Amino acid sequence: MTTVPVTATPVPPPPQGAETYRLALPSTATAPRIARDFVTSLLGLSRHRNLVDDARLCVTEVVTNAHRHTRTPLIRVRVTVNRKQVTVSVADDKPWALPTPAARTAPGAIRAGAEQDSGRGLVLVENLALAWGSTVYGGSSPSHKTVWFTLSEARNEVAGRWNP
Repeated sequence: MTTVPVTATPVPPPPQGAETYRLALPSTATAPRIARDFVTSLLGLSRHRNLVDDARLCVTEVVTNAHRHTRTPLIRVRVTVNRKQVTVSVADDKPWALPTPAARTAPGAIRAGAEQDSGRGLVLVENLALAWGSTVYGGSSPSHKTVWFTLSEARNEVAGRWNP
């Protein structure tokens, strides 16, 4: 069984010289595909083709989670691109479906086992991303949540996933 920590980690500020793109879409079953196509287009245009596969998988997972596990009417995707890395953040309103104590192996952890039909997506994000995190805003009355991940050209080169 793999354990992925759930931490309150705010979205990092955009690096110097980065470009930021935003997409707002209704929380529907087509939202993951639209977000995936949006990120694919941006990375192709920004010369981050090496990150496309990982970005498609990660954004699909995070947007799917927002659609399935919240009551948000709108999902907001923000992509920040610079020369060396890409940060994608996904925000939703009404984050009522947070991990319950029964779903944790320790405070702040999500479990994903081979016997589960779902729940492995954040493990994939953890394994593919240079960094990732989430923040729930609003204290004891959560108003919105952001989940983000950063992909890096350098990490792909080290991991042997770089394809010029």
